[in-house]
Amino acid sequence: MPSLPLLVCPVCGADLEPDDGFRTLSCPAGHRYDAAKQGYFNLLTGSGTKFQADTAAMVQARADFLAAGHYQPMAAELARLVAAAAPDAAAVLDAGAGTGYYLGEVLRPLPDASAVALDISKYALRRAARALPGAYALVWDVWRKLPLRDASVDVVLNVFAPRNPTEFHRVLAPGGILAVVTPRPEHLQEIRAEAAMLGIAGEKEERVSASLASGFTPLHTGHCTYSMRLHRSDLRNVVLMGPSARHLDPAVLERTLAALPDPVAVTASFTLQIFRAG
Repeated sequence: MPSLPLLVCPVCGADLEPDDGFRTLSCPAGHRYDAAKQGYFNLLTGSGTKFQADTAAMVQARADFLAAGHYQPMAAELARLVAAAAPDAAAVLDAGAGTGYYLGEVLRPLPDASAVALDISKYALRRAARALPGAYALVWDVWRKLPLRDASVDVVLNVFAPRNPTEFHRVLAPGGILAVVTPRPEHLQEIRAEAAMLGIAGEKEERVSASLASGFTPLHTGHCTYSMRLHRSDLRNVVLMGPSARHLDPAVLERTLAALPDPVAVTASFTLQIFRAG
């Protein structure tokens, strides 16, 4: 655990610290949050969040797809870029961490860094807590004020997740790094239409840069594109692990998959952008 508190109480804003067993987070005012048996903490208060969290089925599909290594080349490039830009990072926040896969890769070259994984899905954070022992795995809505101290982290990761530029800037230390990963229009292009997946808008990287222009300086924009050989189980997982899963008819998806060759060559294509907080 970090020597100084990273977290603040979402009720009163005082420092939020763990007990010796890392089973409780509490503040001097007496607000207390107990860990779930899987090791994550739910800090959402009041009405919680209006946004849909990933379901257990979506998280299982994502975990299986990532475990097969299909996005490992991108994750390795992300880790390389972050380590080069912030080699002495002491604290890393993943805003929209999911299962913790990308945060885990980024922490490999930063073994002494403290870590915070935020997501609104308790099913994802169950896995993140197991995969990242010693990290804070917190149920939280990235659109709300983040439960972290001002200038408390050196790196913010944002991989396929909503961006809150004001809050990212607030929690980053001066000169801290924001790493954003987004899919490119050609990502999964061979199956996107056939599987009725949601589209990817063009000029996404330009819109990301524009949304961050007031508080961040761009340091790097790169593309990571390669071909994957996906079997039907992989294709099913990649479709069902994202927001398209909420709009699909499972029977139609199975008929679509049955009509495809096995395996299929599918494009993976991502934009990786590194920004420095000004």
